[in-house]
Amino acid sequence: MENLGSIGYSEEQIELMNVAASFCAEKSPIEKVRTLLEDAQGYDADVWKEIAELGWLAIAIPEAQGGVGLSLGEVVPIVEQMGRRLMTTPFADTTLAAQALVAGGTEAQQEEYLPKIAEGAVATLALAEAHGDWDLHNITATAKADGDNITLNGEKLLVPYAEQAEIIIASVSLDGAPRLVIIPRDAFGDSALRREQIIDETRRTYALKLDGITLPASALLDEAKTKAAFEHIHLTAVLLQAAEMAGGTQAVIDYTLDYLKTRKQFGKIIGEYQALKHPITNAYVDYEKARSHVYSAAHCFNDQGMGEIATRMAKAACDKVYGFAADRAIQFHGGFGFTHDCDAQLYRRAAIWHASQHGDGAWHRAKLADLLF
Repeated sequence: MENLGSIGYSEEQIELMNVAASFCAEKSPIEKVRTLLEDAQGYDADVWKEIAELGWLAIAIPEAQGGVGLSLGEVVPIVEQMGRRLMTTPFADTTLAAQALVAGGTEAQQEEYLPKIAEGAVATLALAEAHGDWDLHNITATAKADGDNITLNGEKLLVPYAEQAEIIIASVSLDGAPRLVIIPRDAFGDSALRREQIIDETRRTYALKLDGITLPASALLDEAKTKAAFEHIHLTAVLLQAAEMAGGTQAVIDYTLDYLKTRKQFGKIIGEYQALKHPITNAYVDYEKARSHVYSAAHCFNDQGMGEIATRMAKAACDKVYGFAADRAIQFHGGFGFTHDCDAQLYRRAAIWHASQHGDGAWHRAKLADLLF
């Protein structure tokens, strides 16, 4: 593919985008999304199995560990389409956990866990704590060395799909230094997990009590790779979130346009009124800009310096437009828009959730100021 500067689309991206668009539209109609709101697991296990069979979990895993060996740029179109259809699965979280192993795992850990993830094992990360700091190095949970073992203490919050995950990779402080540790699901009981109630009802997160969990010291990820692993985890999470937000923005704009083109008030299609026409046009223009930022970030993600700048720009842009578009959708639907039955509510809640994770738009713009000026 010819290098187009800061943005480009590979053949793999285009193919995956087309396949993902059809798959997500078929497997995640809005009626099913609403049905899964009441489901304890929160996602369709059969659809998860199909995702694994499609090879999507293996995309960004090296070939040596059973993966396809492509980049995160090829994951972006899939996550975008999932966001567009509010398809909730552990896909992004499992991909993120796999990237933690790619960037920070020992060779033995990579050989043991990456092939399993590529085949469909659910994995997740436990990074957040009660202080709510987006700086991943601010860690109060601890690990204490005891011979050949380590004992964990503390609590992690907002751990996605912890109940279904075969492994959880948690951030802990060991001798005052940030570290990452692999916690197999059989290392703790169900009593260590507490289901959380969060703004986005399509997702499932848990609080995880680490107190008393004892693991072999070999469960710690490679100490020499810790700094690089934390940086990679953070930017990967931001990239995937931006992609999902871009998809959600497209969907909520389409949803609003359908209403504006069919709803009549005082004998006139309401989309003809400038007070409604101009804001939705502005939302669409900003969406196109934000989506360009997402694919620019996907294109240069691995470029030192430029990848971080593009990724933070993408999250900042998507955070702004997703919230705006969902707000306008609620407003334009009138009284119905403020009820739970209006689908715009689901997108607005998703936008709030994404803004709360790994930095909102204002936080990333502050980071960009340090990088650019």
